Amino acid sequence: MKRREFIKNAGIGVIASSSIAAPAIVHANTGIKWKMVTTWPKNFPVLGTGANELAKLITQMSGGRIKVKVYGAKELIPAFEVFDAVSRGTAQIGHGSAYYWKGKIEEAQFFSTVPYGMNGQEMTSWLYYGGGMQLWEETYKPFGVIPLAAGNTNVQMAGWFNKTINSVKDLQGLKMRIPGLGGEVLKRAGGTPVNLPGGELFTALKTGAIDATEWVGPYNDMAFGLHKAAKYYYYPGWHEPGTTLEAIINKKAYAALPKDLQAIVSNACKVVNQDMSTEFTAKNGVALETLVNKFHVDVKRLPDDVLAKLKTLSHEVVQELAGKNTNAKKIYASYSKFYKQVRAWDDISEKIYYNIR
Repeated sequence: MKRREFIKNAGIGVIASSSIAAPAIVHANTGIKWKMVTTWPKNFPVLGTGANELAKLITQMSGGRIKVKVYGAKELIPAFEVFDAVSRGTAQIGHGSAYYWKGKIEEAQFFSTVPYGMNGQEMTSWLYYGGGMQLWEETYKPFGVIPLAAGNTNVQMAGWFNKTINSVKDLQGLKMRIPGLGGEVLKRAGGTPVNLPGGELFTALKTGAIDATEWVGPYNDMAFGLHKAAKYYYYPGWHEPGTTLEAIINKKAYAALPKDLQAIVSNACKVVNQDMSTEFTAKNGVALETLVNKFHVDVKRLPDDVLAKLKTLSHEVVQELAGKNTNAKKIYASYSKFYKQVRAWDDISEKIYYNIR
């Protein structure tokens, strides 16, 4: 009997020790569902597909603990209501660019792009290593939104025009789709800036509702068929030398995540930030070749006097924005300091290499 009792107790001990050694795997916060709203048409090349990739990465890297569903412009809300939707919690995450919210936060434009300012690589460096991210977070904090860099267009084209630009006078009366600080610069040059979502550009240009439009670069512009609506394709993109695309996240939704899921979301944005930039670099060259050789697009450089005037006006606009409030002043001081330092290096590295290769 003692022997049987010993064996029985030993068996219980084995079971207990086995339970301790191999506990059941439990995933916290299973079944979290996020909505992502974007300013881009659904599945639009690079911009829309980049948002899709971000959603896919978050879902896969979290092992399905967060499932993100993407809604393109107008599917759930209008394109320019993304910020408000995320701020209210209607959607947990959004994808767009900061200059679209200038009516709400004017200084947010510094985190998108500055005419004659930093390019994409320089912008990303400022955000991650020059204090830009901290200032961006402070700027969005009152709205319950967390910003993360999630893409960059690199240097854009100046845009599509239905008339030639031979002098500054040709900008007067020009009705052009151009957002952000670039739009204010055009206004001071005598033009009329119009802010339209991407999905409306072709029709507006084709029907004459606008005389010109900028969008991004050859790959995205060709996807919209803009070469079928305008005669002349001008460069350089003085107004958007490196536009940062952003993922904005509802603060409460982000705070509700465990630390590992927060890290997954933020690092997924870093992956997409780099990937979108490299995709634009890879595909813009191919698209430009097609536009020139197949569709015989007339690619033109803006005259030097026009670029000089736009540069002067750009400095005026940026200086005025920097004086709007204390936060704008602080952001501009950080931006300017970093720009000065990185430009000194780029002038004897990147720039000189481009000139000699």
